[in-house]
Amino acid sequence: MSDGKCTHCGHQGLEPGFLADRQQPGFGIWVEGELELGLLGGAKLMGRPKWVVDARRCPQCYHLELFTSREL
Repeated sequence: MSDGKCTHCGHQGLEPGFLADRQQPGFGIWVEGELELGLLGGAKLMGRPKWVVDARRCPQCYHLELFTSREL
């Protein structure tokens, strides 16, 4: 996917990267459905589909493109 095209400026060749998340070091996740908060204020995640988020950055305009690549 690093050869993708930026949807903001049209530059060809997005740089690979990822979103770091404190709860799951190394990658961010996308959770299906509306945000629901638990008793302690955190997002309810149990039993909900979760997907790894891949981030690509345009080296020309620095726009970020986010993609889900695989389910956890």
